[in-house]
Amino acid sequence: MTAQKNDTLRQHLAAVKAGDRVFENAFQGIIRMILEPGFEKVVVNAKTTYDFNIFRTGRKHTIGMYDEINSFVSFVKDAAEGGSSKEMAFVLVGEPGNGKTFFVEFLCAKYRNFLMGRNRKYSFRFLGMDRIGSYGRIKEIDSQTYEDPMILAMNLFENPDDNRRFLGEQGFSEDELDNLYRNYRPLGACSGYIWNDLREHVDLDLEAMLDSVTVIPVPMSESLGTLTGKYPAKDKITSSAVDLLGEESIQRLLHLSDTNNPYRFDLRRGALARVAGGGIHFSDEIFKNKKDLVQVYLGVIQNRAIEIDGYKWPIDSMIIATSNNSEFNRFLAEKEEAPIVDRCRICYVSHNTNYRMQEGLTSYAIGSEAKTTLTREVLHQDPNLNYAASVGVVLTRLPRSEKLTPIETMKLAAGEVAGEKSIKALAEVIDTLGQEPDITKRFGQRGLGHRSLGRSIQILKESSETNEGRCMFAYDIFRTLERVVLDYVVETNERAKYLEDLKTGKKLYRERIMTEMFNAYMDEPYAIRKDVQNYVNMIIGIDAENLGPDRMWKYKDPQTGELRALKIDERYVKSVEERIGLKTEEQRASFRTSIRKIYGQKISVDPNYDFMDNLELVKAVTDVRLKSDIAGAGSLIGALANRTNEENQKLYDRMIVTMLGKLGYCRTCSQKTIEYFCTQEDES
Repeated sequence: MTAQKNDTLRQHLAAVKAGDRVFENAFQGIIRMILEPGFEKVVVNAKTTYDFNIFRTGRKHTIGMYDEINSFVSFVKDAAEGGSSKEMAFVLVGEPGNGKTFFVEFLCAKYRNFLMGRNRKYSFRFLGMDRIGSYGRIKEIDSQTYEDPMILAMNLFENPDDNRRFLGEQGFSEDELDNLYRNYRPLGACSGYIWNDLREHVDLDLEAMLDSVTVIPVPMSESLGTLTGKYPAKDKITSSAVDLLGEESIQRLLHLSDTNNPYRFDLRRGALARVAGGGIHFSDEIFKNKKDLVQVYLGVIQNRAIEIDGYKWPIDSMIIATSNNSEFNRFLAEKEEAPIVDRCRICYVSHNTNYRMQEGLTSYAIGSEAKTTLTREVLHQDPNLNYAASVGVVLTRLPRSEKLTPIETMKLAAGEVAGEKSIKALAEVIDTLGQEPDITKRFGQRGLGHRSLGRSIQILKESSETNEGRCMFAYDIFRTLERVVLDYVVETNERAKYLEDLKTGKKLYRERIMTEMFNAYMDEPYAIRKDVQNYVNMIIGIDAENLGPDRMWKYKDPQTGELRALKIDERYVKSVEERIGLKTEEQRASFRTSIRKIYGQKISVDPNYDFMDNLELVKAVTDVRLKSDIAGAGSLIGALANRTNEENQKLYDRMIVTMLGKLGYCRTCSQKTIEYFCTQEDES
């Protein structure tokens, strides 16, 4: 039986030789996929680490997880280079809802996309099997474990030297052969047995043997579980080793007259054989499986082979698994299960603790589709909703420390300025907590996860206030987060901590609203930002030599490169510093020096840096401007709260118009935000 064009073994070998097709193991393919798009150096929590571009592309990509991704990449790289990792599984352990399964599924999706074109995986099919006689009506047989045609080429003859000679005749040099043979493995039990039957049937005629084989592409259908397969932990009764390894097939036994033929086992019935040709096997909640199934994994991880009744099928796949902390701890407590943990590279996954990055995760939880109310009217999203939700959940994930306040920890974890505290203080806190034997006490290991955030947004959407007002009002998210804490957090101390953290989140929201109100009052979206920038520029120019008696200072704008003129107002500078609480000249000089230092460090890297992350400074500037422009925030509150006279009503209307037109508010959230601003709630 003749094969179609480009489907014979010789043509496949020629394509590999020419570089049109690739022969590599699963680890080599995965590391090539990760490294080819490149990576960048980033600083996270005072440590330099690498950020791999492949994990940051796509509509819904992974956010954060720097340490975990670096561990994974070094694990795969070590395995690809023949290190000890190739006999291990990579297990992500952490609290529920911190992105473990999402990361693995994202990786699998990227790998499927990568296996297109020249990276496509191929296998082989034996043809005309019904001629032999002992196979009944079975005409064609595929390699059950999707073995690469190159593996067949390395096992054509019983003598290894003959195989090497045959490959040399196809044009491979000695160096290329050495490289190929690094990935040598014997044929699986059934492929080897069938190949032997074919060899005997044609009296060792190589050409006739090769005519009985055709090369086929491995199916890429995700729903078939080929190349990337997932095995979720099942309950104790329904799960069995058959789900992983396969079992004897009654249908095949009806055809096979030789009962010793290992083809009587149907390996594709199991999850492992379908990913055995250079794929990724994902075991979800691996330690939830019953003991005998975990023992099966032990054998597969260590020996990289499917074994049934003494028959062996070597496999080439990366095994990646997930587990939550409680299941993993329960498993560790059973001392006799130590060998399986010994065969795993355990990677503890923490929650995201960077509130800036959390804004990306929060937008995933809110959803990208257009929202509607129960009556199908458009549902508006308060411009502060994402910030409020992100700050709320991130604060719950930050452990308490004597060295840093929760807000300082939050700012430093996001790479921002936290007053006098340096990033080293955070690094020390993380290192100290890293010594804890109880994983859940380490930095970022406890807190409200992504699912809890999702629940709070669901509760917000279903509330009558949201539906009646047709707007998801930001302040309400704190109420729904509290509901989630009360309903889902069991431990008393933890619950108390989370509720305290949400109070801190409200204070931060309050400060943001103060800034928003000033921007609305000034009819300018970035009014406060400009005033903060002016203060910074003034303290840089205050001691300049070219200052004239008119106190005008010329400087080059780092963003545009243009020359600008600025009048230095020392009264304004002092007012801001008084608001911060700087009374003496020494304190002022020290604060100014720190601001100049930050300016020098940040502007060289990011010319658009605006000091808006310096909450202390932003709050002081807001207070000063509210005081000088409106004779204090109190009187603005009074004017907005008491709209009995025409002037106050005009001010209120003008601010509402600005909020609707320039700041992204709707009628409901603009009124509610002004109402909240007029109360004394959450004053710090």
